[in-house]
Amino acid sequence: MYNNTKILAIIPARGGSKGIKKKNIKLLYDKPLIAWTIEEAQKSNYIDHLIVSTDDYEIAEVAEKYGAKIPFIRPMALAADDTPGVLPVLHAIKEIPGYDYVILLQPTSPLRRVQDIDQALKQAIDNKNKIMVSVSLASKSPYWMYKINEEKQLVPLFSETHYLRRQDIPPTYETNGAIYISSIEWLNDNKTFIGPETIGYVMTQEDSHDIDSNIDFYICEKIMKSRERSE
Repeated sequence: MYNNTKILAIIPARGGSKGIKKKNIKLLYDKPLIAWTIEEAQKSNYIDHLIVSTDDYEIAEVAEKYGAKIPFIRPMALAADDTPGVLPVLHAIKEIPGYDYVILLQPTSPLRRVQDIDQALKQAIDNKNKIMVSVSLASKSPYWMYKINEEKQLVPLFSETHYLRRQDIPPTYETNGAIYISSIEWLNDNKTFIGPETIGYVMTQEDSHDIDSNIDFYICEKIMKSRERSE
């Protein structure tokens, strides 16, 4: 709890990953992918209750081994390829009432640190932010991107300005999928994490790596080994 605010943490982990089979429990460095998020969330000073929402009994077994609670098995209707990410959250907060804020922590962000979890929660609650999403500096600026017209010519995506030097380009950010925070009342009313009221919480690019391919597993493992040596 923080500032008399009860906080529910949800780690969503469906079993039907298409790109990488059993991605959420595939080994990363020395433990299943989902374990990195579970263990980091357990270090939080503010999270009151941590659950994993999954449709998969094997994932549930692994998550329980690492200390997460599995209060229910997610209905298959909420575990399809095209299921909007907010629906399992809305389902979970209905199943487990009594909390003021919810924080969604996707298992595909294994480099996210507890410092960011707690700082984001503190910032959202202190500032009475109803909705917050983590972001990082965009790896490639959209100011240097182009469309191709019918004549196969390159047309700047932002035609009003052309930047030649990197230092002149306005900073742009992309959602990194690591942290989503909302007041439960707001989320029930709006049913989305992205809208005009969404506040951005900035994370480093290193901590923002999202696992979507086997190459991402390789990159994250290299970063983890480097961190271990430096610590």
